[in-house]
Amino acid sequence: MLMRTKLIAGNWKMNGTQAQVQAWARAAAELSGQDGGVEVAIFPSHVHLSLCRQAATGSPLIVGAQDLSLHRSGAYTGEVGGEMLVDLQLSHVLVGHSERRSYHHETDAVVAAKTARALECGLTPVVCVGETLAERDADATEAVLSRQLEAVLDQVGSEGIARCVLAYEPVWAIGTGRTATPEQAQAAHRHLRDIVTRRSAIVASLLRILYGGSVKGSNAQSLFAQADVDGGLVGGASLDPVEFATIVGAARG
Repeated sequence: MLMRTKLIAGNWKMNGTQAQVQAWARAAAELSGQDGGVEVAIFPSHVHLSLCRQAATGSPLIVGAQDLSLHRSGAYTGEVGGEMLVDLQLSHVLVGHSERRSYHHETDAVVAAKTARALECGLTPVVCVGETLAERDADATEAVLSRQLEAVLDQVGSEGIARCVLAYEPVWAIGTGRTATPEQAQAAHRHLRDIVTRRSAIVASLLRILYGGSVKGSNAQSLFAQADVDGGLVGGASLDPVEFATIVGAARG
């Protein structure tokens, strides 16, 4: 049976002082260095990236950014280019998080283009997809996931998606305390893998798909036990080092 290495990623969003972030990053670095065959990643705010890279020195902790610009460089105030992230020695970047899609009106086309931009820079995009509550209630979950993922596949192909990580984040479960059941998560992840399988069965079998939607210590084990759930994209719970360690421990089994 094929084993994909589980990945537990903490998305710190717009949180933390320098002192707090340094403490969180050191705790995450220590976690990442423990045995157990699980990769650990953190995605701090742009202003804390250098601090976290420094804290991760000498550990296998992955440090990534929460977004990148479509543009290489130039007069784009407030934007951060992919080459800038590479210059900071980062390896991963979130693309298409639901908060970017919702608050910044990023379309499927923009998410696909940002994925391509990240790959062009040599970064690993963590591509986020997921449905709203209204879409789930309308029984449109599979249609929405298909539309979002196909847009990326059409842009970068199976060769490109092979260099990505996917994250399924049901929008209705982010920061709400509601969580998809393990069975709901598995069904969505299976659907995503099936979409990629139609392009390349080998790529699909190797592709890691994370679950992101109010992951916490109390539900992590049941979620990670699902065949197509390869880890978690953790929000609020990743700001608590003890809770985050519990989640990583659940992935280690």
